Parts: sequence; structure tokens; C-alpha cells
Amino acid sequence: MPVQIENLQETYWEKFEIQEEDLEFLYNHLLEIETPLTAKELAEVLIRERIRREAERLVALQTAGGEIYQPKNSYQPDDRIQFPALNWSKGKVLSVRPGFNPDLPPFKVIKVEMTDGSIKEFAASLADHVLNQSLQNEITEPALNPQLIIEKYGDQIAGLLTQTFETVPDLVQIAGAWFPRSLLVDVSVGHLNLAEALLEMSGGGPLPTEVILDQIELPTDVNRKLTEFSMNLALQEDERFDEVGPAGKTLWFLRRLEPEGVQNTPLYLRYQPVSVDVSAARSEIEALNRLVFDELEAEGDLPRKAEEIEVSLIFPHWRAGTIPLSKSIARLFPTAYEAPRVRFLFVDEETGKEFPGWVVRPNRYVFGLREWIEEKELIPGSLFVIKQGKEPGKVVIKALKKKSTKEWLRTVLVGTDGGVVLTMLKQQIGNEYDERMAIAIPDVAALDQVWETGSRYKTPLEKTILNMMREMVKLSPQGHVHAQELYAAVNLVRRCPPGVLVSILANQPNVIHLGDLYYRLSDQDSEV
Repeated sequence: MPVQIENLQETYWEKFEIQEEDLEFLYNHLLEIETPLTAKELAEVLIRERIRREAERLVALQTAGGEIYQPKNSYQPDDRIQFPALNWSKGKVLSVRPGFNPDLPPFKVIKVEMTDGSIKEFAASLADHVLNQSLQNEITEPALNPQLIIEKYGDQIAGLLTQTFETVPDLVQIAGAWFPRSLLVDVSVGHLNLAEALLEMSGGGPLPTEVILDQIELPTDVNRKLTEFSMNLALQEDERFDEVGPAGKTLWFLRRLEPEGVQNTPLYLRYQPVSVDVSAARSEIEALNRLVFDELEAEGDLPRKAEEIEVSLIFPHWRAGTIPLSKSIARLFPTAYEAPRVRFLFVDEETGKEFPGWVVRPNRYVFGLREWIEEKELIPGSLFVIKQGKEPGKVVIKALKKKSTKEWLRTVLVGTDGGVVLTMLKQQIGNEYDERMAIAIPDVAALDQVWETGSRYKTPLEKTILNMMREMVKLSPQGHVHAQELYAAVNLVRRCPPGVLVSILANQPNVIHLGDLYYRLSDQDSEV
């Protein structure tokens, strides 16, 4: 008969808190197994331990009224017994006599006076009987089912453990796993120097920890996982090395051999924040974010479940050879537990060519496309597809090629004074493009100079937006401009996120919103 658990509240796991004895138990567990574990793995260990403790506590509560009857036990007169199969009825042993059953081995029979005054007889000293099972095995309360609790609350408890472990000085973490620092294998400066030399011979990396260990011959008599963990921590704490593996995989790279655009944010992606009132343009911000991908947006574009995304790049990303790591795009790229930079491989779907890419998580961009962009002759606004590769750590890209023709396109011209003008000119195009985003740049070096001199920051962003809007309006027979077009144009000369753009438009008295993200200048507009 299942044990009735009345003392366990339904909110036991929902209100779970880490206790000091939990930390001591997990610490000792790590010492015993000598193997680093992730917070999720430790959460499973703790859940099972808490259940064991709780089951013992509940058994103790149930058995407080006397020994639990099991046929395998021997009893003496005056012993007090509880009977789980009789709804936990209690009784006192009156006498013991030999039992007889030709089908059973020798056993005894106890006569028991129950608390209700009745007299009953039960078998004793009988080893083979169904009632001899452990009482804890009878506990079927869902709140004490390890697998159910792990599935429902494992992540929550793992999060609590991570928060707690971060406050414990002797516990260290690498690649999501934890272990006491005091018990790590000693890794000397000499070993780290050998690791540096090995990575340099490999072009900087990336190399997995096990390959490094095999080459530097770190002497140890402890288990392999602990050795790898110790080496990982030593590499992590040495500024020469960078952990660049995706979640679940540890890979090392020499920081000084990483591309410049990985170590430092490219000039074209650097945004100088401005204060702007967004309250008047919330719906427009949301609408524009559905049309573009921008890493600077706090909320970003709305999540998309597609396994591939069609992307067009504004000038800053096109020039830097980067992809904005917006919310929906980020799903297609590898991430990591802690590593700020993750190295992976791009795969050109058309040619099968593979080349390195980098997810720069702190600044939310993906680096490594500049040569591919030049090879495919893409322009700002050209369309290409990003999708997850069939193998972990690979991302497939495909330029949307078409028959090369001459087409009228917005074209940016830069004067000798650094002034920027937009005009319509015929350009040779061999790729599909977003009509609102596409802009041809005949003289890239001249536009680079605008960015490199920093002159764009001498002009208030509001004025830059209005100047570009006037340029765009000149090209429109209707005399209006769409926010997406203006977003692409403004980013020719200055990094500006879409939310800031439409917020500034909403707060300009000489700008009229026509609806559906279309704007025009009032008749009173004049250049300042």
C-alpha cells in the first residue's frame, strides 16, 4: 500500500531554496567522484538527494508509532508494531509460536492485540514475502519522483545553483562545469607556454583541450576529465588564450592571432548613443523592426521560427563583413555558456567552400564575410540566405544570384568636401536585392574617408537624418520616403538603429507621418 504523504507541500519544489547542507553535500560529491559537473548535472544529483532525505523523513514520521511490520523480521512479546497494509493500524505482540505450512520454509506466527481490541495473527521470520519490500519503494507521491522533478524543475534549480556557486570562492567554472579550485591539477607556466607554441603552429587554433594535453604531456595521476578541467581553467585565466568553442565544446585560440574585427568592434559598427524620446513612436519602432535586422535594438526583430532567413545588409555590416546578431538571426548561429567569442565555419552552399566565422557575443555581430561579399559582388541591400548547417558548428550561406543586368539604383556620391549626395544611376547587378535597402557605392574609399575622419559626429544625428531624408525625397516622384529606405541611407554615413531613427522622425515638427512607415517633409521645411 503506498505511503500517504501529508507533510510534503505542493509548493516544495516551486519554493526550493539552496541550503548550506546542500552545498556541503554537492561539494563532497564533487570530491568523491573527482569529476567536474555542470549546474544541471549537479541539480539532478541534488534533487535525488533531497528526495532521499525527504523519503527518509517521511518514513521516520510514519514509523514513530512503532516498528513497521515485515514478515522477514523476528518479534518478541510486548513489541509494538505498525501495519502499513492495514492503513497503519498499530498493535502489541502477545505471543510467538512456530508456524506450519508444507509449502513454506520454517517460520513463526505472532499473535497481536490491535488498538481496536481485536486479536490477529501474522507470519514472522519468513524471508520470502511480498510485504518485505522497502517502505521507501512504496512512496509514489509525484513530488518525490526524481525524473518528473528533474524534467519540471531541473533548469530552475540549476539556475539557483549557478547563482549560489558564484558566491563560493573555492568553486570555479569552465565551459559550464564546476569543481573546487583547491583540488585542481597544477598547470605551470611552462605548460601554458607549450600550449601557446602549439596554437601558434596551428595558425592560432582552434584546438580542443584534449589535443593540447596530448602534445604538452601534462603529468598527472588523476582522471582525464579533471585534468582537462584544470587545463581549461589555467588557459581561461591566462589572457593569451581565448575559449571560442560553442556550448558543450571547448576550443582554444590565441587571442593575438584572432582577426582585428573580432578583437575590436569594426569602425562601421560603432554607435554613439543619443538620447531620444521613444514614447511617440513605439508602434513604428515595432513595425520597422519587423522589416530589418539590427543588433542595436534592445528588443530586436520579432522571433522567427524559420530554419533559414533571407537577409540584406546595411552599409556598416556590408563594409565590415559582418551580420547583425539580432534575435531571430542569433538562433541560426552557435552560442556558448560563457565564451564571448565563438568560432565556427561558414559554408557557401553554391561552392561548398568553408571559411571561418566568429560570433562576437558581447557586441552582437558575426564577423568573417568580407571576402565572401566581395567574391559574390554583393552591394548594400543585396539578398542572401543564412541557414543552419547539417553539422554542429557550421552555418550555410547562399547568395541569391540572378542574370547580370543594368538597373536603375540609388547611388551614393561623395564630394571632395565629404558631402554625400544620393542619385539614381544605372548599375550592373547580378544579385537579388531588397529595393528599399539597395544602394550602389561607386567609390567605397571616398565613403570610408567619411567614416575615418569622424566628421559625421560633428553633425547632430537629427540633422544627418533630415539631410538624408531630403536626398531621398528628391528621388521620389511622390515626395515621400519609407522609414526602411531612410534607415539604409542614414547608415551610409553614421551608425543609427531603426528605433532611434523613427523616434527622431516622430519628434521633428517638419516631418509628417503618412502611415505605414511613410514620411514626408512639411512645406515649411528648410535646410538649417
